[in-house]
Amino acid sequence: MGYVTRIVIIGGGPGGYEAALVAAQLGGEVTVVDRDGLGGASVLTDCVPSKTLIATAEVMTTFDSSYEELGIIVADDTPHLERPARVVGVDLGKVNRRVKRLALAQSHDIAASVTRAGARVVRGRGRLEPNQAPDGSRTVVVEAVDGSSETLTADAVLIATGAHPREIPDALPDGERILNWTQVYDLEELPEELIVVGSGVTGAEFAGAYQALGSKVTLVSSRDRVLPGEDPDAATVLEDVFRRRGMNVVARSRAQSAKRVGDGVEVALADGRVLRGSHCLMAVGAVPNTRGIGLEEAGVKLRDSGHVLTDRVSRTTAPGVYAAGDCTGVFALASVAAMQGRIAMYHFLGDAVAPLNLKTVSSNVFTDPEIATVGYTQADVDSGRIDARVVKLPLLRNPRAKMQGIRDGFVKLFCRPGTGIVVGGVVVSPRASELIHPISLAVDNNLTVDQVANTFTVYPSLSGSLAEVARQLHTRKMQGQG
Repeated sequence: MGYVTRIVIIGGGPGGYEAALVAAQLGGEVTVVDRDGLGGASVLTDCVPSKTLIATAEVMTTFDSSYEELGIIVADDTPHLERPARVVGVDLGKVNRRVKRLALAQSHDIAASVTRAGARVVRGRGRLEPNQAPDGSRTVVVEAVDGSSETLTADAVLIATGAHPREIPDALPDGERILNWTQVYDLEELPEELIVVGSGVTGAEFAGAYQALGSKVTLVSSRDRVLPGEDPDAATVLEDVFRRRGMNVVARSRAQSAKRVGDGVEVALADGRVLRGSHCLMAVGAVPNTRGIGLEEAGVKLRDSGHVLTDRVSRTTAPGVYAAGDCTGVFALASVAAMQGRIAMYHFLGDAVAPLNLKTVSSNVFTDPEIATVGYTQADVDSGRIDARVVKLPLLRNPRAKMQGIRDGFVKLFCRPGTGIVVGGVVVSPRASELIHPISLAVDNNLTVDQVANTFTVYPSLSGSLAEVARQLHTRKMQGQG
C-alpha cells in the first residue's frame, strides 16, 4: 500500500475549501479545520450575503430610475400631486432572511462537495505547533467546538484563516445602531438615516445599496474621492451617480468616533463636525486572522500588518506551511484566495503549477453602475510603469444602452503601442462583472486589439462597445496617435 500525503487546512473559506477539493482529487488525505462553516466569511458574512442584498437594491434602482423613461405605468391610487418620489419599497427583514438563507444553503453545498470529494471536516479552531518533526511533518492541535481536543499530523499545512472587520476604539460596533458589515443582516427595518464610514469597496457597495433600498445615506471618505483604489474615471462616474441620487458624500473627512445617542448615532469627524443618523456602518478595512494560532512560533513570518508573507506558489517562510486568502493580504478577492489555495496544493503534491499572476485577475465593485477591472491600470500608465495606449468610450453612444435607459458608464482599454496587445481594461456599466470577461480573456491570452475588434458581437449589445473601443485603438495605432 502506497504512502498517503496528509494535508491539514486551517480555515474553510474559498482558499481552504478549494484547496481541499484539489488535494483530495490528487489523492491526499485531507482534513479541513473550520470554525464557522465552510465557505468562510466570503459565503457567510461577506461576499455572498452582500451581493444578495445588492441584487434587491439593483432591481429597485433599475425600476426607480428607468420606469418613466421606458414608458412603464405604475398603477396605484395616489393622486398625481401627492405621489412620492419612490414607487417601490422594501421589507428589509424579509430581504435579510433571504440573504441568510441563501448564504447558509451555499455553505451546506460547499460542505457536501468537500465531504463527497473525500475530505474530512472538523469543527473547531486549529493551532500550529512550533516544532517540525524529523520526518518534516507538522502538528496541528484542534480545539473542537464541543470542548474536546485533537492532534493532527500533516505533511503540509495550509493557513486560510481569512480576516475580520477592523475596529476603531471609539466606534466599537454594538450590533444594533453601530454596525460592521457582518451585522447588517440582523436588521429588521431599513435604517432611516445611515452613516457609512469608509469609502473603499465595502463602504461604497453598502452605501449604494442602502441608498437604493430607501435609506438616506451619508458616506464619509477620508480621501479626496470614493473608491480611491479604483480607476479614477470610474470613481468619478460613481461619485457623480451617488450625489445625483441624493447621497451626501463627505470627502476628506476622517471619522474619530461613533456613539449611540438616544435612538440614533453621532459620528464625530476630525475637523470637529458631528454627523447624526439612525445607524452607522463601519467599513474601515479588515484585519487578518493570524494572531494566537502559533504561526510566528512555527517560523511563519508575518508582515507588520499581521498578514502572512507568501511567495507566488503560496509558500510561507516555514517549510511545509502554505497560506492563502485574505490572511496573506495579496488581493482580498475570493477568486484569488481560491487560486492561491489550489496553487499551494498543486505545488506541494507535485502537479504542474503556474505561479500566481495578479495581472490577469479580474475584479468587480458591485455598485450601481458596477466597476470591473483587469490587468494594468490607469495609475500604471500615468506613473510610467507601463507604456500603453488608452481609449475610453462612453456607453451613451451604445444603442443597447439607449434602449435600456443606461446613462452612466464607459469602456476603457489599454494596449501596448506597436503590437496592440491588450494589457488591461475597465468597464463601468450594469453587469460590468459579466462584460469584463472578454477583456480578461484578451489580457490572459495576449490578444491584440485587432483580434478583439474583428470578433463578431451581437447587435445591439453592450459588448459591442468592447469591439468599438478596440477598433479605435487600431485606428490610433495606425495613425501613431496616443
